[in-house]
Amino acid sequence: MMDLLSDLKKGKRGAIAKAITIVENDQKETKKLLKKIFKDSGNSSIIGITGPAGAGKSSLINKTVISLKKLGTKPAVLAIDPTSHVTGGAILGDRVRMNESTDSGTYIRSIASRGATGAVSRSLRNSIRILEYAGFNPIIIESVGAGQTEVEISNIADITVVVFNPNTGDSIQTIKAGLTEIGDIYVVNKSDLAGTNQLFDAVRDFIGDSARNPTILKTSVKKNSGIAVFAKTLKDMMIIKNKFKADKDFERSETELKEIVLNNIKEKIDEMLESDKIFLKYLKKLQSKTIDPFTAGDKITKTLLK
Repeated sequence: MMDLLSDLKKGKRGAIAKAITIVENDQKETKKLLKKIFKDSGNSSIIGITGPAGAGKSSLINKTVISLKKLGTKPAVLAIDPTSHVTGGAILGDRVRMNESTDSGTYIRSIASRGATGAVSRSLRNSIRILEYAGFNPIIIESVGAGQTEVEISNIADITVVVFNPNTGDSIQTIKAGLTEIGDIYVVNKSDLAGTNQLFDAVRDFIGDSARNPTILKTSVKKNSGIAVFAKTLKDMMIIKNKFKADKDFERSETELKEIVLNNIKEKIDEMLESDKIFLKYLKKLQSKTIDPFTAGDKITKTLLK
């Protein structure tokens, strides 16, 4: 463990990969590791990049991290991938589209969603802590761009970026569906395509007057336009958001602590139910329809809480 911690502190890629694999797969070892690194984590800016599938998030991140490095930062990327139902592992995809930033020395890792709400896995926050301990700042999280993920990402991130693409037919609908409330920066990507100005105007109309006063930008990876401005905007916002980081950290800590307590209780109850004769008795009654599930649940709960 001491060798791993030493190599992590030096930012060695093999140690980082090993540590993240631990937090993904071994709960017992995760607790040991987190106890050692916790005090030296929590100091990095977390940037969440989300938006509809096909918006070009991976390609945009690929170029942006190179610009961020030129601004004196040390970025890392955690790309949340849909989980493989067979292996439980992440489906390779995002890293294939980030070759250029990987070659420049940026650490990039795909994280399996494992079916967690909004595709944000429990291991994500601990993977962030490992990268913080290894000295990366900022840490960019890319979502799978589906369902509840966008809101989940905004709860974890200090800065939330929402990316749109003129060719994505549901972009306008997505704007109406609730993304207006979470973004600090809205990016109309692939601005070399037709329909860019219409989408930019739509974003401005829906979002521009909100109390959050977000920034709205245009970028094109193909033409390499707007990338440097986007990176500079992120760097400036990191400084501003850092002033309010303590409040955000308190909210995140509260959420995490509640999740841990509830998960511990659930695990304990699962153990009790597996060997509980009363549970089996009411399960058989439920199968024979001599009792409804709500009454059965209430009776079992009362016996567990005695």
